[in-house]
Amino acid sequence: MGKQKKQTLLIVESPAKARTIERYLGDGYTVAASMGHLIDLPKSRLAIDIEKGYEPEYITVRGKAKILKELQKQANKAEEVLLASDNDREGEAIAFQLKKVFEKKNDTLPIKRISFNEITPQAIREAVDHPTEVDINKVNAQKARRVLDRLVGYNLSPLLWKKVKNGLSAGRVQSVALRLICEREKEVESFIPEEYWTLEALLAKDRHEFSAQMVLWEGEKPALKNEEAAAACLKELEGKTCTLEDLRMTRRQVNPKPPYTTSKLQQDAANRLAFTSRKTMQIAQQLYEGIALGSSRVGLITYMRTDSTRVSKGALEDARSFIGKTWPDSLPEKANLYSAGKGAQDAHEAIRPTYVTNTPDSVKEYLNRDQLKLYSIIWERFVASQMVQAVAATETLDLKIGKGIFRVSATRYEVKGFRKALKLLKSKEQTQKIPSMKTGDSLKVLGFTPEQHFTSGPSRYTDASIVKTLEEKGIGRPSTYAPIISVLLDRYYVVRKTRQLVPTTLGRIISDILVQSFPDIVNVDFTVKMEQKLDAVEDNRVEWHHMVDEFYRPLKDQVDHVEATLESVKGILDEPTDFVCEECGRPMVKRLGRYGFFLACSGFPECRNTKPIPLADCPRPGCDGKIVARKKQGGRGKEFYGCTNYPACDFITHYKPTSMKCPKCGYFLVEKTDKKRGNHKECINPDCDFLHTAGAEEDED
Repeated sequence: MGKQKKQTLLIVESPAKARTIERYLGDGYTVAASMGHLIDLPKSRLAIDIEKGYEPEYITVRGKAKILKELQKQANKAEEVLLASDNDREGEAIAFQLKKVFEKKNDTLPIKRISFNEITPQAIREAVDHPTEVDINKVNAQKARRVLDRLVGYNLSPLLWKKVKNGLSAGRVQSVALRLICEREKEVESFIPEEYWTLEALLAKDRHEFSAQMVLWEGEKPALKNEEAAAACLKELEGKTCTLEDLRMTRRQVNPKPPYTTSKLQQDAANRLAFTSRKTMQIAQQLYEGIALGSSRVGLITYMRTDSTRVSKGALEDARSFIGKTWPDSLPEKANLYSAGKGAQDAHEAIRPTYVTNTPDSVKEYLNRDQLKLYSIIWERFVASQMVQAVAATETLDLKIGKGIFRVSATRYEVKGFRKALKLLKSKEQTQKIPSMKTGDSLKVLGFTPEQHFTSGPSRYTDASIVKTLEEKGIGRPSTYAPIISVLLDRYYVVRKTRQLVPTTLGRIISDILVQSFPDIVNVDFTVKMEQKLDAVEDNRVEWHHMVDEFYRPLKDQVDHVEATLESVKGILDEPTDFVCEECGRPMVKRLGRYGFFLACSGFPECRNTKPIPLADCPRPGCDGKIVARKKQGGRGKEFYGCTNYPACDFITHYKPTSMKCPKCGYFLVEKTDKKRGNHKECINPDCDFLHTAGAEEDED
């Protein structure tokens, strides 16, 4: 008999990753999945020993004992164990805890740590051939973050239960993000739009027609504040001739952007693909862990949690080889290198395709629609980053009509450069064709188009813009951007409306209390300093027990002070109503619940009847029903608004009714949002043209 091959147990976090890696390693290796954390703090109690250096008390996560037992069983059979959880703080903590468990049973078992940035045969083999030890500094940084967040949650949450409402919770970083969203909402609400008008001229030269916008009137920027001013301007322009007064050409070089970091990927996926941050990271995880391409299975992208734009030498050479064959005139003399952003940890490469030859077209049959979209923008961004600049030429014409100067510009790319690699990421040039002309030429004036506008206020945060703000301010890390948003949505402190993040009444109450009572905890600068201290723990420049103690002592003093001095607002939002409970006849009360306001019987707990709050009267002639918020069966999907007399009355709208009535027809107004007018109110009556700008009164009935 031949010598039996050495058996190695390799442990990753997910089954998908395990399946991919097992194909690469073959005989002699068993690849198993831990399914994330198996050992963590219990959910039901603090489990931090304050008096003994803040040491956490870890337990086996509920429901994970069977997985841990099976891994232990496999480790007992193996001759060595390789821990291959993700190469970040959480992954290091998972590896550390597994190592401790295995060593308790067998302290002579060789247990090593391996890490990789991509799941390809070469990367996995390289990692297996060069194992290292668990990084205890990274483990301590994760432990410090976990302890800090637990201390905040277990001190602030009970306070909110006592003072506001049972079941509430507060987080260290999420509360800062909530504050930013609430402050932006106040700016949105306080903004008063101002009316202004623009004026376009429709012109013709030979057979070409194009439009130009007025940019100067009597040598000054036009100030058309209302319809009367626009009409007066139009009157003066009647019968005036048009002459080309100035023509100029400018050229500018456009640089390619660096390959993706986590935050930039989430921003582009939100803006270009309408993906939430959570969805982006879920799909990126699938692409990273491995996709079956026919008979082979491969990770299509590198690790998706990174703040670095660095690219390996091998990947740069592959990209340059591909570009040289595909677009030889767009290959720069040497590779393009990009500097890391301020505060970047640079632990991982940028997000890029593992094999640049896996073009989106070549893998599209193996990917679902969303996977293909996300992979396409990652591939495009990476390939474009290693190509030459584009050169844009912009022709600008200034045309004189009476006292006005009208301007039109057209841009074309004389050198396409990196734009050759772009499809989904290509910016749409809003440009019109301009006929060939020279200064002094006359043009025919076909007419003028005046248009009413209103100044736009600050925009509410979206997934893309809040991630951008968090990154710019140094709040959180690549792995935390998506969870921050998800937690706020799950707690109903924020809701998503037309891709905008809007704080709920509950969220605003929580934020106000935290800002007033714990200004340090929800302070941006303070939170940034905490992130920097966690980085210092990872770099072994700060001792984690000391860092936690510095944070906790002032927090505990402030919690005790607030508990003694803050007035309870429990029930402050409960409002008596004229509605009567149909089950017991007692009056109903408007209450704030986990998912917003609702009507509850004042006889609770004897009577537990609840129902949605009527938002408006049904507009259908002869119907006495009320319009309430509804969701499709099962509670999933987008909220809509329908009549309480359904199915007898099938009226529905997807726009939220307001308490205002239309001054023209008496129907209710709804909230709408569009790019042209921003947030505004409009009459629900399709036969009424009322666009609410001002003057509608609250319905007092």
